[in-house]
Amino acid sequence: MNMYLHELKSLRKSTIIWVCAMIAIALMYLSLYPAIYRDGAHFKDMLAGYPASIRAILGVTVDSVTSLLGFYAMILAFVVLCGGIQAMNLGMSILSKETRERTADFLLVKPVSRAAVVTAKILAALTMFLITDLIYYAVASAIAFMVRQSSYSGGLFFMINFTLLFIQFIFFAIGAVVSVFFDRLRSVLPVSLGTVFGCYIIGALIAAGKDDWARFISPFRYFDYSYIVQNSRYETPYLITGAVIVVVSIVTCYFVYVRKDIHAVS
Repeated sequence: MNMYLHELKSLRKSTIIWVCAMIAIALMYLSLYPAIYRDGAHFKDMLAGYPASIRAILGVTVDSVTSLLGFYAMILAFVVLCGGIQAMNLGMSILSKETRERTADFLLVKPVSRAAVVTAKILAALTMFLITDLIYYAVASAIAFMVRQSSYSGGLFFMINFTLLFIQFIFFAIGAVVSVFFDRLRSVLPVSLGTVFGCYIIGALIAAGKDDWARFISPFRYFDYSYIVQNSRYETPYLITGAVIVVVSIVTCYFVYVRKDIHAVS
């Protein structure tokens, strides 16, 4: 419990920064929605002039872009990108920071098992994701309610936002499993940024094509917001794939961390 609370305290500042960044993105774009709704015909004509591949990369569906959910689905991609960076960075740092900061000997001489250390750190990270997403969802819901021009489904709005948590879990798990194999990285930020942006770019290129199998490559393509709005559900194959990635990565973290040699102060 002490480790869990300690990790929560250490993650508090970064969590606040990420929450504020996500809220700022939502506020900036949603504040434009009333003007776009009023000039919807011209906005649709402008988007229709873009090549279909560009619209796919941007996540734009011309027919529904002037509805609140359609417009929000387009801008949520940028929020999810922030969430992915937050999660990957946290995943890569939370199990390896003692090695980088030369405090591993202090932690591991405590009368707790290594499995308990991993559990406390993972639970702390997941708690922070939940706090991040709950605060963001509450504020985004309030903003959406204020700028709405017609009624919209609160259930679908929740489903769209819930994908943020899924994506964070996936990137956190990937980052955590990478960290147990490469725990001597001087800085995790370049690796986490490169991985998340690489997946985002790959996802954008995949969106421009028609191959559904290629979507398995990038977690950013596991959730098609247009599909969620139209069908009120997630696509099962991609949901299962994301769950498998998370479970396999976390199990690997436990397996490797409890057996590896962890270098202390040298």
